[in-house]
Amino acid sequence: MRILGIDPGLTATGFGVVDVDGPHMRYVASGTIRTSPDGGALLPQRLKVLFDGIGEVVQRYQPTVAALEIVFVNVNPQATLILGQARGCCLTALVANDLPVAEYTALQLKKAVVGYGKAQKSQVQEMVRRLLDLPGLPGKDAADALGLCITHAQVARTTQAIGKVAALRARTHAAYKDGRSY
Repeated sequence: MRILGIDPGLTATGFGVVDVDGPHMRYVASGTIRTSPDGGALLPQRLKVLFDGIGEVVQRYQPTVAALEIVFVNVNPQATLILGQARGCCLTALVANDLPVAEYTALQLKKAVVGYGKAQKSQVQEMVRRLLDLPGLPGKDAADALGLCITHAQVARTTQAIGKVAALRARTHAAYKDGRSY
């Protein structure tokens, strides 16, 4: 299984690609898609940069599944709205490329990668580096995206093991506590 993780943001959207074979994970690629209002780029143009960038990553690395972070509600409603639009753009790009998408909260990512739901970004970066045997720390956005890959790999193994014992039914409603998978 090749997992594409996406940490959405309007200014910086992190992506990570990890191959999973049973309990083994292998780093493939990571990076950041950046948009900027400099030069007069308006929100629609910046969202197009994200959409096209995600499409390019999908075409280049050919993932079999995607994991996307569920955004949190901010104190600033305008910032939350803009982040939601960036996230929706990323989700649309993934679905437009026929990828199944699983969604996880930052709390789930931190618990899966660090073992503590309120871990600092630096702790996530260090654990991602260790778990994927990277030579250096990945950037913060890329580390979160790679962390989503790791989270999905763990969930997929568990779901597969449970599926061998009992029939699983897909959820069709939003389940923030347990993440979402469509």
